[in-house]
Amino acid sequence: MRIITRSEVERLLPVAVCVDIMRQAMLVTSRRDVTLPIRQFMPIPDAPGKLAIMPGSLGDPACFGIKLVCKYDRPHGDPLGTHVGMVMLFDSAKGEPLAMIEGSSLTAIRTSAASALATDILARKNATRLAIIGNGEQAMRHVHAMMAVRPIDNVTVWGRDAGRSASFAEAVEAATGIPAQSCGSSAKAVSDADIICTTTAAKSPVLFGKDLKAGQHVNLVGAAIPTAAEIDDEAVAKGRFYVDYEEAAMAAAGELLGAIERGVVTERHIVGEIGNVIAGSAAGRANDDQITIYKSLGLASQDLAAAHAVWHMAEAEDRGMSIDLLG
Repeated sequence: MRIITRSEVERLLPVAVCVDIMRQAMLVTSRRDVTLPIRQFMPIPDAPGKLAIMPGSLGDPACFGIKLVCKYDRPHGDPLGTHVGMVMLFDSAKGEPLAMIEGSSLTAIRTSAASALATDILARKNATRLAIIGNGEQAMRHVHAMMAVRPIDNVTVWGRDAGRSASFAEAVEAATGIPAQSCGSSAKAVSDADIICTTTAAKSPVLFGKDLKAGQHVNLVGAAIPTAAEIDDEAVAKGRFYVDYEEAAMAAAGELLGAIERGVVTERHIVGEIGNVIAGSAAGRANDDQITIYKSLGLASQDLAAAHAVWHMAEAEDRGMSIDLLG
């Protein structure tokens, strides 16, 4: 078994490479060649955190495993971040443990890569202007991910803390060379955008349907529980709504569930899973005027596909620490 650290995950799994890994993972997911129990959360007594438990299996490549993630409230900029954990990867044929892989970086990379995949499939081909709502780790990850699938030439940013947004815009320019501006409202940030990524910890909407324009593509990344939403009902209704996994969406996609509960849309508002669009069994964008929305919840199949790729590359290069559990 190999133990693979954060630095090796970052080196072995650049986001552009991970986009193609997510493409295959979503095809396998939509074929249902997976086992994906709904994730469980266990609160930690007398502590500001919880343990997320995500088991699953993948048919191609054949593997299974579990991701364990500690989600704690920490100050902005804390080196641990909000997610600390690991992915345990096993071979399906023998039940043999293959790797224990640092989970925070793997999750961050595969999340932004899945958004990039959805953007590549759903956004207009001539999309170049990116709006980021939020200014944490996933915000910067998504800037680089969008650059992997579209020739981004302008970035606008909005977050609730104006100082952090301004600093984030400066960091984007320094890291990418792309002009980036901090805006005073989410409406201003998205006013001229082709692609919008919401990467917040918001419990209530930070982006509104009245501010969306024809032809935009939106990636909803932050909210992952049924009581939280990054966009309002009007935005849900205006967009062609796509998900990573329908069963998970109907359990935890707060934006969609809230709109259904209030009678704004029905379950049929989901056009399809991203894997169905790739396979051709669900329609993607039909014209340049449609608004498309991708709701990202994150799946164990994505973690396993990324973990297997990292393990395979580490094996080929003899990287990480190899240990004999039976020795």
